[in-house]
Amino acid sequence: MNYIPNVLFAIALIIGIGYFTRNVKKLLRNIKLGQDVDVSDNTSQRWKNMINIALGQSKMVKRPVSGFLHVIVYVGFIIINIEVLEIIIDGLFGTHRLFSDVLPTAVYGFLIGSFEILAALVFVSVVIFWLRRNALKIARFWSAEMSGWPKTDANLILYIEMVLMGLFLVMNATDVPFQNMNSGNVISQFIAPWFAGFSEGTLHIMERTAWWLHILGILAFLNYLYYSKHLHILLAFPNTYYGKIKPKGQLNNLEAVTKEVKMMLDPNADPFAAPADDEVSDVPAKFGASDVQDLSWVQLLNAYTCTECGRCTSECPANITGKKLSPRKIMMDTRDRLEEVGKNMDANKGVFKDDGKQLLDDYITREELWACTSCNACVEACPVSIDPLSIIMDMRRYLVMEQSAAPMELNNMMTNIENNAAPWPYNQMDRLNWKNEL
Repeated sequence: MNYIPNVLFAIALIIGIGYFTRNVKKLLRNIKLGQDVDVSDNTSQRWKNMINIALGQSKMVKRPVSGFLHVIVYVGFIIINIEVLEIIIDGLFGTHRLFSDVLPTAVYGFLIGSFEILAALVFVSVVIFWLRRNALKIARFWSAEMSGWPKTDANLILYIEMVLMGLFLVMNATDVPFQNMNSGNVISQFIAPWFAGFSEGTLHIMERTAWWLHILGILAFLNYLYYSKHLHILLAFPNTYYGKIKPKGQLNNLEAVTKEVKMMLDPNADPFAAPADDEVSDVPAKFGASDVQDLSWVQLLNAYTCTECGRCTSECPANITGKKLSPRKIMMDTRDRLEEVGKNMDANKGVFKDDGKQLLDDYITREELWACTSCNACVEACPVSIDPLSIIMDMRRYLVMEQSAAPMELNNMMTNIENNAAPWPYNQMDRLNWKNEL
């Protein structure tokens, strides 16, 4: 027996999974660069969110057309990949359609028939996605941040999916023993006549070629995920689990600031007392965030999970009225900067060497940050529980608390609150003068 194909398959499998594992480790390292945050609360609600949003696609279908097509692609890829298990076993042990020998013909035919129907539906859905993106030119796919690689990446994914589904159907159509079973070939039986003029030996070569290209394509796609917006295939589940479960309008408090305010309000506190050692350790090195290392690891997970679908930006009132802000760009910029930091660490033996750049100003401008109305429309619109607003607010905190760089109108308001205990420029003694006019 010739074991060379099995050895070659094993080598390809080891390389593919090994490289994928390497990228996953790099991904986890980059996410862990973020600040620690406690998300161990409300586990039951978190599981419900993950099941409903990530698994159940509940937020995707709020836009019926794209949502329905996405569900087809999503379900199709999950179920069709069951076939990959048979391919791996066949590739390692030199068998051919092992499950057809193990399972009853009717059961095996039902499974493969289901896979073929789903493959055809996925192919059609992906073609419609391509037309929506490139022919209809839906506005959210043609924003400024989508030029260059993001646009190319989106189309590459669609091409890869079409090729993989096509190879699966061609593999079945040129498999003579499978076609002779006449069970499960619900779609491929209509493709098989295209190859009717070829000999059985040539058909076998075609089937083997499609088989190899299909599995190698899957391994290549698996490793392409790290460099693509399609990383959400893997990260949507943890991201929806760790997503924000508090009311969307509720902002988190900085613990160090809270302690200081409590001390100021405590009539028994000594304002000149030196802080205790544990209090000193609680004081952050920086208030707010100016670079990715200042953000929490959940926010960095958000950045890697972003699908670049643009639903957040299309719902953003600031963006709709022509402001520079795009919540999608906030997430894309955060991921790009995080990747830059990761490559810096790769080049410097795992240690970050200051490159003179940061997320603020070099990626995200102050104009973008202050254009946000903090309405949470982007958070509500995101189909995988990403929170662009939290990053915007943390960067605003840095501008206000570290640089006193708020807009003039905001500085005036804060000065009035400090001096007059109200946002208006009137002395407290004059607050009731309006009565004199009655």
